[in-house]
Amino acid sequence: MHEMSICESILAVIERQAAAQSFRRVSRVRLEIGPLAGVEAEALRFSFDAVTRGSLAEGAALEIIAPPVTAWCMPCAEAVEVAQRYDPCPRCGSHQVQITGGDELRIKDLEVD
Repeated sequence: MHEMSICESILAVIERQAAAQSFRRVSRVRLEIGPLAGVEAEALRFSFDAVTRGSLAEGAALEIIAPPVTAWCMPCAEAVEVAQRYDPCPRCGSHQVQITGGDELRIKDLEVD
């Protein structure tokens, strides 16, 4: 379960930011995780609770924002939203689309005390 190592990395970032910005507690962590990131949200929530136990992020609310999967359609020369990788363009039906978003995995922001 790689979600545990993702949470360990998130905690490391939080601890570095706490040292740099002098905050003592984190009350909310907002993550942006695209549908194509390969992360299971429930496994991440479980791991986050386990990893943050005893840390400055213990008890912090974990909010997951799922941006849409976006792609560039070459024939249309426009950005479009698709449901998943390898879907055709919803406008013209072409399969000549290049994924441009939806695979994100990043800390969007923190609420701190």
